[in-house]
Amino acid sequence: QVQLVQSAGGLVQAGGSLRLSCAASRSILSINIMRWYRQAPGNQRELVAAISTFGNTNYEESVKGRFTISRDNAKNTVYLQMNSLKPEDTAVYYCNAVVQAGSSDYTTYWGQGTQVTVSS
Repeated sequence: QVQLVQSAGGLVQAGGSLRLSCAASRSILSINIMRWYRQAPGNQRELVAAISTFGNTNYEESVKGRFTISRDNAKNTVYLQMNSLKPEDTAVYYCNAVVQAGSSDYTTYWGQGTQVTVSS
């Protein structure tokens, strides 16, 4: 029901910035929560940031103060602005959406993943 198309990532020098985007195939106002995950080689996928329809946000501690998740409802797009990047931020980043179809019925969707590499 929901397709998530992510922008390309990139290679960034440590201390630099990069913005990722994730465009949904329908209004993100109908999506309860949109999130960014990341997965580095050999590691499990971890939650980076989340934003609700109402604008409430949550961040993983290591990125708090450096990363910002935001929405553009008119463009059905969620963004992850990454500043002060560190080599340990290197990972494949995934967009994620949780849709509530009923009172207790939730469905999760994933973007295709985007490689972000931060060099020393």
